[in-house]
Amino acid sequence: MPEPAALSPLHPLNDRRFVFIGVPVLALLVLLPRGLLHVRSWQELVVAWLISLVFTTAFWLSGRALWLGLFRRMPRVEQTARRLWWLAGTNTLTAMLVTLGLGNVAAWTQGGQLDAATFWFEFGLNMVPTVVVQLIYESRHFFQQWTENVRRAEQLQSAGVQSQLEALQSQLDPHFLFNNLNTLSALIEPENEPAQQFVEQLADVYRYVLLTRDKTTVPLAEELAFVDTFLALHKARFRDNLRVTTAVPSAALGHFVAPLSVQLLVENALKHNVASREHPLELRLSADTAAGYFTVENTLRPRTAGLAPGTGTGLRNVRHRYELLRAPRLVEVRSADGWFRVRLPLLSAS
Repeated sequence: MPEPAALSPLHPLNDRRFVFIGVPVLALLVLLPRGLLHVRSWQELVVAWLISLVFTTAFWLSGRALWLGLFRRMPRVEQTARRLWWLAGTNTLTAMLVTLGLGNVAAWTQGGQLDAATFWFEFGLNMVPTVVVQLIYESRHFFQQWTENVRRAEQLQSAGVQSQLEALQSQLDPHFLFNNLNTLSALIEPENEPAQQFVEQLADVYRYVLLTRDKTTVPLAEELAFVDTFLALHKARFRDNLRVTTAVPSAALGHFVAPLSVQLLVENALKHNVASREHPLELRLSADTAAGYFTVENTLRPRTAGLAPGTGTGLRNVRHRYELLRAPRLVEVRSADGWFRVRLPLLSAS
């Protein structure tokens, strides 16, 4: 499956407060182990602080730029460990080179050489602003991501409930309907096989709705099995006026879709288009694992009488649910050459 494009942070990186407050405070703190408490005058303190301020600002802004660059290249959750390793390695190498360069210059101006003890001491102090900067930005991003996931989970639950209500189209408890359909099946005469089969298929439809009501995704194989049952119920009414073609490779069946999303598209096609002997409704279900899409398409002959024109609520709901699921691609809807097509992104296991 193609990788999604690199992302920017969940929210704009408005970090002026961090920079304007954090840099001066950090510049002062890193002076403590360098003898801040033993300075002889406030003038000496100001000069030391200004020098520290320059280097702290450089460390802060370079660390910020490094974090942003790596985040844009490795934004996903599963890339966090890799991103942190890159940050640690690059920051450590940078701090070592800066310490080595500045230490040699300082030692040369004093007519001496940089010894190992001084190097490691200064290297440790130079790592302080580097580590602090990375902790600030990673922690901030983690909190933003956590907040976003909580909001997304709430919206996804709300969208799932709405889709179930649209699928059921009833105020009755689905458990009540399911149980009574099984009772009705037992009451039908055994020799009346078509009626028996129809009731059992109707019960299967409600069983699937009940089983998926708390799921955010389902395997494509399960959704297609449900759609086959759903279409079998309509074939009893439409007969040859409804022609269904399915072309789904076995490799696609292991992918996932939002529950009832394929059924909703099929239902829309049946609800809003003519299906007659003169103009049979053709419905095609297909999957393309290379492109990462499942496609539902139907001949476009809108009904001119009967039901009110569609409002697009169902399609908006499908789009919104896939956005909440962070699908790697957008839901595509297009109408051309007498066909109406909707492409749903194939998802990985949630």
